[in-house]
Amino acid sequence: MNALDTRLAALRGGTPPAGFSARAIAGLTANPGCARRALLDASGADKGRISARVGFPGRFGQSTFALARGRAFEEQVKADGAAQLLALLRERLGLAVEEAAYLPLEDVGEHTGREVRAAHTANLLLRAARDADDAGTLFDHPMLRLNVAGHTAYLEPDLVAFQVGGRFHVVEIKSFAVVDGQVDSEQVTAAAQQAAVYVLALRELLADHDLDPEAVSHEVLLVTPANFANTPMVSVLDVRKQLAAVRRVLTRMSRIDSLLEALPEGVTLDLALDAEGNPTRDPAELSAALHQLPARYRPGCRAHCELAAFCRDEARRADSLDVFGPALGGMLGGVDTVSAALALADGTRAPADDEVEIARALRHAESLRCGLT
Repeated sequence: MNALDTRLAALRGGTPPAGFSARAIAGLTANPGCARRALLDASGADKGRISARVGFPGRFGQSTFALARGRAFEEQVKADGAAQLLALLRERLGLAVEEAAYLPLEDVGEHTGREVRAAHTANLLLRAARDADDAGTLFDHPMLRLNVAGHTAYLEPDLVAFQVGGRFHVVEIKSFAVVDGQVDSEQVTAAAQQAAVYVLALRELLADHDLDPEAVSHEVLLVTPANFANTPMVSVLDVRKQLAAVRRVLTRMSRIDSLLEALPEGVTLDLALDAEGNPTRDPAELSAALHQLPARYRPGCRAHCELAAFCRDEARRADSLDVFGPALGGMLGGVDTVSAALALADGTRAPADDEVEIARALRHAESLRCGLT
């Protein structure tokens, strides 16, 4: 264990490090400026258990119903050797019937360990990338690796398609419906962010073996139900913007040592588990340790981070405008507290020289509000 790993382990405490998922990595791009999230994820701290211990328990992630629906839809499109999926991809990618092959990679013989599966996946994908023949192959649930802050994250996309012409496409299967050509933009954005992580992992695999990373397409194939039936359809997502965001946040996490340097000596998020694995750390003490890690709360954090409720409460107690999101903070310039904004609006605070325009706009908004009440 190197010095950085030792320091991260001390920050995490005695609990085993939590693994990274593509969803977690994608979530980092939603608020890349949050040092608290970066430090917790780099150390492998269990944000859900920490949040519960400091008094903010809550359900996070997808509901059991959504997970079950997603599994059922994926099983449907992959049934009978992925018959439905092959039909869709033939149309989208131009695969001929005789070119299609389907390789399930959820286990390697009797081995289901991540390391064995990742090595097996890498061998097959590299062999396909070096093969000059135009073979249309579907790799079902491959296991990919990605370096995150010096740690290996194991990632499992729904499927990778090796297209005619020598290009890989990531295929994401989601159970949210496209109704009359319309879909929830937040769900599509989340799917694109997650798929971008897989694209990056595949590109890095090829680059590490002196192969062209651009052989992995930036166009991701999203398979969803059409309208209110379970008939699958394919949409194409361009994830170049999401790829750039993932690269930026991973580059920042590779400099995690600079964030650790700024922490007070001895700060730790150790839950002090007992013999049964239950946390015994004093909640007030743990909260105080969390406050030592600088946070940047945004309303969108509630969809991406288990500590969002704690950070929102912290921002409210600090009278911070962060609870309303970055757009309002940008509009109000250097005014950074709710009470200061309200005082400028009702005229009880004289504006500084650089606040005159902001104060005028706030007073106008306040006069409009009063006129409507």
